[in-house]
Amino acid sequence: MDGVTSGSVVIDGKNISKFKKKDLIKYRREDIGFVFQFYNLVQNLTALENVELATQICKHPLDTKLILEKVGLKDRMKNFPSQLSGGEQQRVAIARAIAKNPKLLLCDEPTGALDYKTGKQILQLLQDTCRKEKMTVIIITHNSALTPMADRVIHFKNGTAFDIQQNPNPTPIAEIEW
Repeated sequence: MDGVTSGSVVIDGKNISKFKKKDLIKYRREDIGFVFQFYNLVQNLTALENVELATQICKHPLDTKLILEKVGLKDRMKNFPSQLSGGEQQRVAIARAIAKNPKLLLCDEPTGALDYKTGKQILQLLQDTCRKEKMTVIIITHNSALTPMADRVIHFKNGTAFDIQQNPNPTPIAEIEW
């Protein structure tokens, strides 16, 4: 979204690549959620406070405690990032992004630091949330075993989309193995 060098970025009928800096900041704040590979948690805030922080800048946030429960951190809400494992920190970052209730959720390897069982739980949560809240979830991953769960798969090479496949019958996450 920053520094588009050619073409345009059109989301929901809006050409955001033409937005002024202030409008782009507002758009990201209100309509986009991010799950980064690196968790970017605020170290002196608890897990709950990290999630609540994100909900303070959006219009229609979801219940922060409920989202933390759904990512399996019901008993870890009051812990600081240094008291959490890498996988738990990743789940806080995922909860933070989901709790914003964005129109578009961008996830960069969201299950990378998670064990198999927790990874499947998080993928199910992402899929359920996107369907219930009418949210578009984009997952960037090198794990091609996840592609059967997607509604659409876009393959990139050298920064260019070279293959786009619609999937009319996504495989249930419970049936996906990797």
